[in-house]
Amino acid sequence: MDQLSAIAMFVETADQGSFTRAASQLGKTTSALTRAITHLEEELGARLFERSTRRIALTEAGEIFLASSRQVLTQLQQAREDIDQLQREMYGLLRVTAPPSFAPAFLNAVCCRFLERYPQMRLDVVLSDEFVDLVEGRFDLAVRDGPVELPDLITRPLTANRILLCASPRYLQRNPLEVQPHTFNQHDWLLFRHPALNPHYWWLEHEGERKRIPQPIPRLSSDNYDFLFGALLAGRGLQFCPQWSAAPYLRRGELVQLLPDADLDPEQFGRKIHVIYPAHRRHTRKHQAFIECLNEYLDEQALH
Repeated sequence: MDQLSAIAMFVETADQGSFTRAASQLGKTTSALTRAITHLEEELGARLFERSTRRIALTEAGEIFLASSRQVLTQLQQAREDIDQLQREMYGLLRVTAPPSFAPAFLNAVCCRFLERYPQMRLDVVLSDEFVDLVEGRFDLAVRDGPVELPDLITRPLTANRILLCASPRYLQRNPLEVQPHTFNQHDWLLFRHPALNPHYWWLEHEGERKRIPQPIPRLSSDNYDFLFGALLAGRGLQFCPQWSAAPYLRRGELVQLLPDADLDPEQFGRKIHVIYPAHRRHTRKHQAFIECLNEYLDEQALH
């Protein structure tokens, strides 16, 4: 029997937890599916399933083989799509993951542009601040501002992650006191809480000196950046914002940059935003097309 077909039967059986259900899903007889898996076990010299009259369960060897089998089938499907798309209009599914704050800042516009340009493509976008394993989660690419030295992944820088201190004109009218490090405690603050950020102090480059600034008690804090950004626009206080988030509001005068000569250390978020994808996808058309849309939009918004 074709080994790839046997591997596909093994993966379906593991997913279904039953030879009978897997055979039904694949349109095979139970006996044919059992023979295929038995043949795999003989070739590997290890049992893949523990069998009883009521249930089956993966062995330790089965768990190891399942992870590799999923990658083999995924890469084979990707290769088929890539070859097919050499001669046809690009089609299929692209799965993307990114932090939620990227969506309103630029990812929404990029995804809409991509879908308009490639009408046969579909997008599945998962927004999460949690670290997501691309291979295990079956994602095609990620847009991230965190650690990028990851095995078997390609990282490409997209834009700087410079942090700006911002306020709305409404807030500055209400509290006209000069904003300087020594007056921070006399202003209302909106603070983003995240496990990667120090909750007690900031490192600020100001007037040629690197200063350790204690964080003031915030008027409003949250683990949701977009929630805080809405309060910033409404004039509720000062906030440190990534340039990619604040840029359009600064251009329209809805926000004002304060201490423009100061540079806040972006800490564990890093100084660049990157697009990240598995090494074996480096030549895939749909990946390159999405990255092209990202770069185009960031160029147009002067965010490169």
